[in-house]
Amino acid sequence: MPASFKRKLTDQVTTVTTIVKASQSGFDQLPDSAYIRESQLVQSPKRPGSNAPLPFSAPTLWRKVKAGTFCKPYKLSERVTAWKVGEVRAWMTAQAMA
Repeated sequence: MPASFKRKLTDQVTTVTTIVKASQSGFDQLPDSAYIRESQLVQSPKRPGSNAPLPFSAPTLWRKVKAGTFCKPYKLSERVTAWKVGEVRAWMTAQAMA
């Protein structure tokens, strides 16, 4: 693995470790450069009390990604996938204007 890739990956993982739980107010407080995981983005029957910023389920999120109607995620490691908060906010703003 090239050193530049390892350095970039380390920076991304460090960013992920600073993410707080993304309740609606937590999402609003995250910087645009932060990463947010699927479980923090969408509604889930396993977490009925959570305030996720997106009003749809994980399968719908992945259908939108595949269709190109939602921003693409970043693969931070083999088992960690996340979205940039700024890109999610931009998508939400575009949807509100449509």
